[in-house]
Amino acid sequence: MALLLLLMAGPAQGPALAQVSRPWGVPWSQVAGPLAGAPRIIGGTGAGCLIGAERLADDGPGWQAVRVSRNRHWGHPELVGAVQGLAARATAAGLPALWVGDMGQPRGGPLPWGHASHQAGLDVDIWLDVTARRGLPAAQRESIAVPSLVLPGGDGVDPARWRPGHAALVRLAAETPGVDRVLVNPAIKQELCRSAPGAAWLRRVRPWWGHDEHLHLRLRCPAGQGECVDIAPPPPGDGCDATLAWWFSAEARAPAPRPPRPPQPPRMPAACAAVLRGG
Repeated sequence: MALLLLLMAGPAQGPALAQVSRPWGVPWSQVAGPLAGAPRIIGGTGAGCLIGAERLADDGPGWQAVRVSRNRHWGHPELVGAVQGLAARATAAGLPALWVGDMGQPRGGPLPWGHASHQAGLDVDIWLDVTARRGLPAAQRESIAVPSLVLPGGDGVDPARWRPGHAALVRLAAETPGVDRVLVNPAIKQELCRSAPGAAWLRRVRPWWGHDEHLHLRLRCPAGQGECVDIAPPPPGDGCDATLAWWFSAEARAPAPRPPRPPQPPRMPAACAAVLRGG
């Protein structure tokens, strides 16, 4: 079951591997700007790169970027447009401005730490915060923290923190045009199944380790991007079934230990070497 879920969710890793050092990502992180040209995705979200990336502004109508010093607010123009569209719909729904976390690097590619995905300009993290504390200058947004919405044991959402606005934000994200999936904590998915059983958008909301204070929105490959590689789409149905129940099983909560081994670099498309060099 665990292997099946890994294949469905893509190359992102579980919590134990989230912050491992990936030295092969350092050269990509040291590139300050994009490679000019028509937007072109080469490879996929777990092993790919990007030409013609666009940067999300630090501040805009309905959003504020956080931790901008990381230089990770780049993506395919369709991702930037998706964030802007989500911000507009969230504002119209009465939600406060979005706090937008990591997207991708100026030319995509592997990150030196923090994510195994986010390489092709199609991923963005949105913090699950629906309070009204906005308007902070960029410097103060470097160290903001959003509390977990999940109980310590992971059995459900924290009723002292969970609000209808959180569910509304996840739904709006899952209804974003071009979205492939939205990753959230299993307890959040469970709560959404309870409050909106059978909703069509639930198919695109998938449980994943962590994600107890943010959601991860991933787009499908845009039209005309023949070198872009999608992962398998979510299975049919709302996902409120045995696949969700597995996340609360002993196997999911205490997986068998694996022999320690250093992380391996992704097998990058050959053309990405030229993208990193500058064309």
